[in-house]
Amino acid sequence: MSSSPVLRAAVLGGADRGDDAVADQHVHRVALANGAAAEAKITVEVVEEIRAKLPKEIRDSGKLDVGIGALPAGSPPLQFVGTDHKTLTGSEPDLARLVAGVLGLEPEFHNATWENLFVGIDSGRTDVGFSNTTDTEKRKEKYDFASYRRDDLAFETLQSNPWTFDGDHRALAGRRTSVGKGTNQEKILLEWQARLRAEGEDFTIQYYPDINAAQLALNSGQIDTYLGPSPGVLYQVEQSRNTPNPKKLAGTHSGAGQTLQGLIAATTKKDNGLVEPLADAINHLIAGGQYGQWLDAWHLGREAVAKSEVNPPGLPLDNT
Repeated sequence: MSSSPVLRAAVLGGADRGDDAVADQHVHRVALANGAAAEAKITVEVVEEIRAKLPKEIRDSGKLDVGIGALPAGSPPLQFVGTDHKTLTGSEPDLARLVAGVLGLEPEFHNATWENLFVGIDSGRTDVGFSNTTDTEKRKEKYDFASYRRDDLAFETLQSNPWTFDGDHRALAGRRTSVGKGTNQEKILLEWQARLRAEGEDFTIQYYPDINAAQLALNSGQIDTYLGPSPGVLYQVEQSRNTPNPKKLAGTHSGAGQTLQGLIAATTKKDNGLVEPLADAINHLIAGGQYGQWLDAWHLGREAVAKSEVNPPGLPLDNT
């Protein structure tokens, strides 16, 4: 496997002047993504008009503290440690690098478990989370959101399993499924389970410490299906193609329930003054084409949004 970077973003200057310019051009290199992405070079410049909107303490610090919830094992292609065994890579850290570039800030990453990602935001240790976080009405009670990607969930099964999901929760009756604890998809799955139990049926939810353990459980028949973010499921399906246990996409669902398209969003502490410049930076990347380059590099073009919105409608409190 080549050691070429997946993404290179010149964040404090214009034209790339080669590797010898790294020190004064602030060129960020991201470790190869082990087949999860295509190689790309994306250059961004500081936009002073947007930078001026930053809270003074963040602007003066010169850095953007970014929370990533990739522990313990990561979740390609969204967020994981690259092949140099130290650099956080994936679509989420890469977008954070591009946004920081527009804002004239150096991104400083803080890797955590999913639960501790929010602890970091709450405590002020991190300014913003870029970690496949779904915009929900419940989370808006504590956080502000700047959307940047569609949020679609997907069921994964073994290719040999004829089961499919068409949006009807009753299809889960009698099944054993797994989901990440504390996630938005768990919230939706628990709601479906409650409805099914009210109808006199049930299904089993099994939890595993990370995605690798869940994949092993699927391979061994301990579970029938796994529910997770669509990018991660599609990645796992592709990785399994030539293995003894090939997998398939068995169905999708909006991360905001049946009546609303879910959105993934940069997440900040409520009313800390950061959400609007974040949305402006994302919209600048959309208008300039770098956003499309980023999505294409990570094979996520189907999840593009037309614009970043501040606190758009999210998953309703009742999941409907």
